[in-house]
Amino acid sequence: MPVFKLILNGKPHQVDADPQMALLWVLRDLLQLTGTKYGCGLGVCGACTVHEDGIPVHSCQIPLSATSAKSYVTIEGLSAHGDHPCQKAWLEEDVSQCGYCQAGMIMQAAALLKTHPNPTDQDIDNEMSDHVCRCGTYQRMRRAIHRAAREVSKA
Repeated sequence: MPVFKLILNGKPHQVDADPQMALLWVLRDLLQLTGTKYGCGLGVCGACTVHEDGIPVHSCQIPLSATSAKSYVTIEGLSAHGDHPCQKAWLEEDVSQCGYCQAGMIMQAAALLKTHPNPTDQDIDNEMSDHVCRCGTYQRMRRAIHRAAREVSKA
């Protein structure tokens, strides 16, 4: 099998695996980064969202063969101490219920705030529409994104 090189959470990694293995499984099974969750495997629920060169993507849809020369950030790499404004706001707004979808939502929200530092409800709804929360915490999620936006604007 070929060896693939990728940058993950700012560090170089070499992965020896099937080129068609989804990045999600590389992260979880080979690199032991289990914060990124498997939800549907079809790229429609958002639980597996990571950043690829700063853009949110569904890692279940990316084969290892497509990762060369790209940089990825997982929920574990979003901030060194779990203190990204979105992570803090998620706790402060008590967004998580079962928590399964939350890492993907936080990754999507963090990307949103980079492009829309002061998002409207419509911006949030549009950006987060690819994420399914089985517990229905959408209103708390929206409040958390607004809270995180306020913190980002102070910085």
